[in-house]
Amino acid sequence: MAKGISTAELDKLTDAELGERLKEAKEELFNLRFSAVTHRLEDSGRLKEVRRNIARIYTIARERELGIRTAPTAKK
Repeated sequence: MAKGISTAELDKLTDAELGERLKEAKEELFNLRFSAVTHRLEDSGRLKEVRRNIARIYTIARERELGIRTAPTAKK
């Protein structure tokens, strides 16, 4: 997952792409936590950044469920 992903970038993704980004972020967070426990983590700030990215993804997904935001339409 790219560093510093913004909500504008996440808004452009479809629901399936958003789910894939969430999966990738969760895997990265797991690996970062594992590295932190084994004392191999070099950038501890990355943990915070990935957690915030996950929160952004969940927020956008929930806002789409509630109708606050709309998913991009498929281009024909």
